[in-house]
Amino acid sequence: MAQSVQIPGTENNAKICNVVGVGALAFFFSIIYLWIFWYRINKELAAYGQSKGTEECGTSPGKSLLAVTLGALIIVPAIISFFRTHKRLVAAQKLAGLEPLNGWISVILYLVFSPAWLAYMQSGANPIWEGLGSGSAATAPAQVEAPAEEAPAEAAEAVDTAAEATDAAPEGEAQA
Repeated sequence: MAQSVQIPGTENNAKICNVVGVGALAFFFSIIYLWIFWYRINKELAAYGQSKGTEECGTSPGKSLLAVTLGALIIVPAIISFFRTHKRLVAAQKLAGLEPLNGWISVILYLVFSPAWLAYMQSGANPIWEGLGSGSAATAPAQVEAPAEEAPAEAAEAVDTAAEATDAAPEGEAQA
């Protein structure tokens, strides 16, 4: 099930979705789910860009949807929309301080197995939305790693204290 996160500065929510679920839905309900996914991700990216004060993440999710529905009849508008949405997602990742998706992997997945490509796109969006819940995507990993770095130092102090206590104790009590 998708977790909904409020995008700060807007009334819109973003959904943190299971990437396997996205791929499975795209596989079983290909065209219809593509349209739903495409509108949703472009809407979330546009709202995120608006909250950051930039149009780099898109402005009109309706135009993107139109390009992959009716524009797909001409083929070119759909391909342009796929390229630009990937570009918007990369821009949003850079705004969040994350490493962007690889464009070549995206192209290969699109050409070989498009449901996996949609899952890959969602896997790039999820860290952005997860960062909204914790304040900042760039600082979230550092907060998790900080206690792990302190633990070895505390353990070393505990061993030193135990060794000193053993050295200071009389010989009969040290063996117990």
